[in-house]
Amino acid sequence: MVPDIGRGSRTHGLLVYLYGPGRREEHTDAHLVGSWDGFAPDPGRDTGLDPDPKVTLARLTAALDLRVKQAGDRAPAKHVWHCSVRTAPGDRRLDDEEWNAVAQRIVHATGIAPAGDPDGCRWIAVRHAEDHIHIVATLVRGDLRSPRLNYDFNKAQAVCRRIEREMGLRRLNAGDGTAAKNPSSAEKFKAERTGRPETSRETLREAVRRAVAGADSEEEFFTRLREAGVRVKLRHAPSGDALGYNVALPGDRNRDGDPVWYPGSKLAPDLSLPKIRLRLTGGAAEPSAPAVATDRTNWSPPARQRRNAVVVAEHSVTLLERDEDGEAAAQLVGVGELLDAVAQTSPATTRAELAAAARAFERATRSHVRAERADTRALRSAARGIVQAGGALGRGEDGGTTAMLVSTLAAARWHSARGHAQQAHASRQAAAHLRTAYRQAAAAPMRVLHDQGRALPEAQRRTHEATFRAVLREKVVRAEGMEARTDALIATLAQAERAGHDSEALLRQAIDMRELDSADDVNDVLVWRLRRIAQLPAHPGEGARRPQAATRQATAPSSRTSERNTTAAASLGTVQDPNRRSSRR
Repeated sequence: MVPDIGRGSRTHGLLVYLYGPGRREEHTDAHLVGSWDGFAPDPGRDTGLDPDPKVTLARLTAALDLRVKQAGDRAPAKHVWHCSVRTAPGDRRLDDEEWNAVAQRIVHATGIAPAGDPDGCRWIAVRHAEDHIHIVATLVRGDLRSPRLNYDFNKAQAVCRRIEREMGLRRLNAGDGTAAKNPSSAEKFKAERTGRPETSRETLREAVRRAVAGADSEEEFFTRLREAGVRVKLRHAPSGDALGYNVALPGDRNRDGDPVWYPGSKLAPDLSLPKIRLRLTGGAAEPSAPAVATDRTNWSPPARQRRNAVVVAEHSVTLLERDEDGEAAAQLVGVGELLDAVAQTSPATTRAELAAAARAFERATRSHVRAERADTRALRSAARGIVQAGGALGRGEDGGTTAMLVSTLAAARWHSARGHAQQAHASRQAAAHLRTAYRQAAAAPMRVLHDQGRALPEAQRRTHEATFRAVLREKVVRAEGMEARTDALIATLAQAERAGHDSEALLRQAIDMRELDSADDVNDVLVWRLRRIAQLPAHPGEGARRPQAATRQATAPSSRTSERNTTAAASLGTVQDPNRRSSRR
């Protein structure tokens, strides 16, 4: 059950809308389901006193505004309190009596009309659809004082959570006051009227997020915004220092023809200029996660930057598993920037899912846990490198996607452990989009690898199968229920060996990176770990670099005994959806 609260100054105008046909003829059978005394005139049902609903509507307006007129100049300028309450999709249909009970509990909880208070504000509840009502109240009490409406939205949210439980409705996650402001109904209708897929507020929020991802300075942040086609207006103090900024979309104007400006703080709590400055200047420590070597001349710069991002993102996962909440919260902000950078530079095949993942994860970066000035330079530098390198990836190269999947799943666990329901849900949404992006990016190279594995000589296949199964058993990795479909893994081991690596030592290293018990597809997880460790290109048809001396020493050749060959009969394989629930890759 979702409440949405707003304020206005025109009682009659709001009632005309509620009792009218709606902007898309969606209003049907508008009528009252409740009122302050149970006897308010109902333009939708009262036909006895006057058959003209317009006259009844005027009477209802006068009744609601009575105390406002009595208060005169003491009445607030925005004296109309409006709260729409909607059930969740799939909920059962509530009858009018149940909606009346809902309305009474909300006006009581918010302080509009406390139960038993004869001086409570006048209110009505209008129903013109099956799944929601509109509560309208005028904000002058019977004693001509204004009601106390501190935290009315939070109180409405809280009582809706109790109503859901008691009425057997779908229980939604409780809000915590850290979410970005939702677009208003007027903004939504304007977007529909102008043919935009989303509101200006949502478009600008994403543009600001992308501009700040990896930005090195305030000047670069504003330059990126302008280059993205966003209008920027700075607010300056008398000293000349910038106090804040406003943004607008070209062509988005109000009824007076002026640009519709949005302050950064109204787009999202963490997009105000002071918050962005903290992000730009934070993290003075040197990155603690080592960067991947950058001398791979056979990889494109975007591919190389994504490989670097993999290492950095995996390091952030270990920080999320510590008990230092402030540091972990800062890492989530950095991961959000990295996701934004990946989304805006990805190929067309995965761009939509990655953009959706970044939008969802944005909610997971804000909670009441304050982000400390932890070491986030590595994450921000990785994001900057991805943005600067652009989007001309090599074939099949999407290492950043898999790295982001790790981090978002870790974020869901971190938020869930602290009772952050909204943020945990957002993390899981982001992970779902990333799973889809992973499947889109990995489909072609995995098919090639499967074909290459099946084409290997039988003796070579048996050797690698024996190595694989022997190492898995030694590492006590769960293998029950896996099918014998290890062609991609065998092909990767063969490629690593041809590049000069010891395949057995390399496989041990890949298994030791993180646990595998939660992986739905051990084979696919190991394939991508091996390809990264061995510096194999994402697309198996491209060449690989031979390991450096240090790597060759760490993976010195070891003998394979005939004993290992006997393990070839063990059954290992894959699950159809490799990323469906893997939580720590």
